[in-house]
Amino acid sequence: MRHLLGALIIVALLFGVRELYRTWEEIHNKHKHRTEQTTDEPGPATPAQPALAADGLPALPPALQTSLEAARRQGADGLKAWLDLNRPLVTDPRLAAIELDYVMALAGKDFGRAREVFAEVKRRTPTNSPVYPRLKKLERTYE
Repeated sequence: MRHLLGALIIVALLFGVRELYRTWEEIHNKHKHRTEQTTDEPGPATPAQPALAADGLPALPPALQTSLEAARRQGADGLKAWLDLNRPLVTDPRLAAIELDYVMALAGKDFGRAREVFAEVKRRTPTNSPVYPRLKKLERTYE
C-alpha cells in the first residue's frame, strides 16, 4: 500500500510539473509575440524616460555606476573625489542620494562638514522626492 501511495504521489508531482511547464511556455510565447508586435510597429514618438534603478532613482550610465561603486569602497575621500568629478553628469534625486552616502561616510571624520553637506541636500530636495524619506530619517542626526 505504501508503494502504491508513493507511486501516486510521484505521478501527481510529474503531472503538476508538466502542467506548470506548459503554462510557463504559454505565457512566455504570448509575451514574446506581444514584444515582437510592439517592436515591428512604429508608434508615436515619446520622450525617452530615464531608466530607473532598483531603488526607484534614475539609473547611472554603466561607467559612472562602476566608478561610483569603486569610490564608495574608498570611503568619504573617494566619494568626495567622485562627486567633484561627476557632479555635472548626475541629476537629482540620484545626486542627492549619493551625497547622503557621502554625508554618512564623512560623519566619522568631519561631522561639521557632514552637517553642511546635509543642509545643502535638504535645501534642494522637495518633499515628493524619492530621497525625502531617507532625508527625514537622517534629519535628527545632522541638524
